[in-house]
Amino acid sequence: MSIFSLFKSSRKEPQQLPFHTDIHCHLVPGVDDGSPDTATSVEIIERMKGWGIDRIFLSPHVTQDTFENTPESLAGPYAELKDAVKAADIDMELHRHAEYRIDEFFLEQIEAGNLCPLPHNMLLVENSFAQEPWNLDNLLFDLRLKGYTPIMAHPERYLYYSKYNRDRYNHLHSSGLYFQINLLSLSGYYGKEEKQAAEWLMEHNMVEFIGTDVHRHAHADSIEEYLSSRDFKRHLKYFDSIRNDKI
Repeated sequence: MSIFSLFKSSRKEPQQLPFHTDIHCHLVPGVDDGSPDTATSVEIIERMKGWGIDRIFLSPHVTQDTFENTPESLAGPYAELKDAVKAADIDMELHRHAEYRIDEFFLEQIEAGNLCPLPHNMLLVENSFAQEPWNLDNLLFDLRLKGYTPIMAHPERYLYYSKYNRDRYNHLHSSGLYFQINLLSLSGYYGKEEKQAAEWLMEHNMVEFIGTDVHRHAHADSIEEYLSSRDFKRHLKYFDSIRNDKI
């Protein structure tokens, strides 16, 4: 047996996720800071199949000035990706919504009725990483009045909560806001503080959804390493309450 064969046989095979739906990733090609092209997206989607994912809700950024995407502008790249995945014979169910940064462009899209939510009118929103949006509580209340159920993307990454004001998590969550943390946070990809905050949110029963938030192959590498880790085994007890597959 060759040295290469011995090395290959000793590698840990990643376990599969206990859920089969991803609601947060950036694989619509060329529309944000995620996958740059269709070929890259297809490669990553094929890797995700190995994690146990068979249904993906793609979530391109919608952000003022940088990624002012609309349902109309995203339709072409999304259709191209679906055709490419089918041509590659990958058995993956693809849908699309968006990750909305809370900014002026988002407010304009609300007024125009130009949003693209998840099923059941669930809407993935994100804060600025610098500070909480002004009047956030009233905005979330207004979204509910309009029939939307807001989900906050990766709250563990907002250090103004995790480092300085964890009581704010309790307030937001108890008001009816759902939380979605990232596998990349649990893997330690962003850093120790984000990982600890994600674990804290799970331990305090404040996580409804987990997303990959995968943009590129480096993210997929980190997730696969995590799926082979002791941390993943340790976290599995918190995954029972995750609602991804109920969407």
